Amino acid sequence: MEYSELLDIIKTGEGYTIEFKESINSSIGKDICAFANASGGKIIIGVEDRTNKVIGCHLTNSDRSKVQDIARNMNPPFNVQIEQIKNLAIIFSAEGKNKPYTVNGHFYLRYGANSQQLNRDEIRELFQKENLISFERQTNLNFKEKDFSNAAFNNFRKNTNLDKTLPKQHILSNLNLLTNNKLNTAGILFFSKNIKYYYPTAIISCFLYSDKEQTEIIDSKEFTGYFISNLNNAYKYLLSKLNTAIIIKNELKHKTKLELPKEALREAIINAMIHRDYNINSSVQINISPHKVEIINPGRLLFPKEELGKRSVLRNPILVDLIHRLGLVEKAGSGIKRMQKLAKEDNVTVEFKTGMFFEVIFHRKIENRAGNRSKTEAKPKQIGHNSDTIRTQFGHNSDTKTRQRWILDCLEQKGTIKSVEIINRFHIVKDTASRDLKHLIEEDQIIRKGGGNNVWYELKSEEEKL
Repeated sequence: MEYSELLDIIKTGEGYTIEFKESINSSIGKDICAFANASGGKIIIGVEDRTNKVIGCHLTNSDRSKVQDIARNMNPPFNVQIEQIKNLAIIFSAEGKNKPYTVNGHFYLRYGANSQQLNRDEIRELFQKENLISFERQTNLNFKEKDFSNAAFNNFRKNTNLDKTLPKQHILSNLNLLTNNKLNTAGILFFSKNIKYYYPTAIISCFLYSDKEQTEIIDSKEFTGYFISNLNNAYKYLLSKLNTAIIIKNELKHKTKLELPKEALREAIINAMIHRDYNINSSVQINISPHKVEIINPGRLLFPKEELGKRSVLRNPILVDLIHRLGLVEKAGSGIKRMQKLAKEDNVTVEFKTGMFFEVIFHRKIENRAGNRSKTEAKPKQIGHNSDTIRTQFGHNSDTKTRQRWILDCLEQKGTIKSVEIINRFHIVKDTASRDLKHLIEEDQIIRKGGGNNVWYELKSEEEKL
């Protein structure tokens, strides 16, 4: 390996297949073991892992012997290659052929940029029953280069602060997204323009139901783009179908609060996408009904349910590494705890069900829901809250046409209207009222007057329409 190539790897940063060390230390063994149990990797010695600064390290013969002894004493015995390249040393730990491996009686597996200890039963189940690592690294002979999303790749490069000078092929290789120099399954999932064409069930399906029994679908949506676009679009769709509380300080000032914790919902969708079993012929599914939101992914837990939230075993470690680099997940096993914490803070009940599928269920607090269009409009509850008033928005009980007809009728009767009147009449958020008004302006029916904090609307005269 050339020194310049090694410096480029350092610019990529630590990750699923790259580890930095300032010098030989006691953790070398667990990193070699973790790489052997995963997809292999490189340990670069002479680099500060916090800053990626090259400080240099020259291995002695004693250092080399120590590393080789650690590998040979693993169970089963293992072998590594060591190379000194100028002021940096590199240990090549290939993917093991006789998994699982232990060092000093402990099992380790790679999680993002960390080596995580597992117990024997977990790692045995991991490799014997699930055949985990291979799926992400398989190639799809049908994949066409024209379907690679350069926009998605450039966004990833930008959001992970990767050096702009690094070639695309170099980045893909060091992120473990190439197998035999071809984009593998993990790479296709993350950067394909139309994932459904290559993996029909690697999508997100969303359903909005009008009833608790989930027998009547009133809206649905499929997201089939690249990984992050599917995540973001499914998240936005879900938020758009939930109710919002308006916390009013006075008639002119208010803020909004979603009925369910947004960050917990996002965490649940991410969790479903990165931990699902892509070998099962089913998509990630989001069901929205009047009393609950279900986020479901195919795939059994890889450990006892009693340890949910305490332990994490990775089904798709390469995807987890990519999401970790984007800062969308934290340390191993933190997702469930984070969902529980956020739900508790919002006084929301969250439930987890396991089986062939893993389900996260958020129980909604308000009975009058999106989709209950046949119900008469209920009066919103007003609850005192530290001198503020919390008023629930039943936005879906008043459709756009009804609100806009009411606006025009009001203008016919009294000549002017302000957005706060629409908000108070229909118990909607400011953004919804603004969209209604904007639509009427674009339809050439009303005109905006005033400015700053004193804005009102009037019917557009025939002269103004000309």
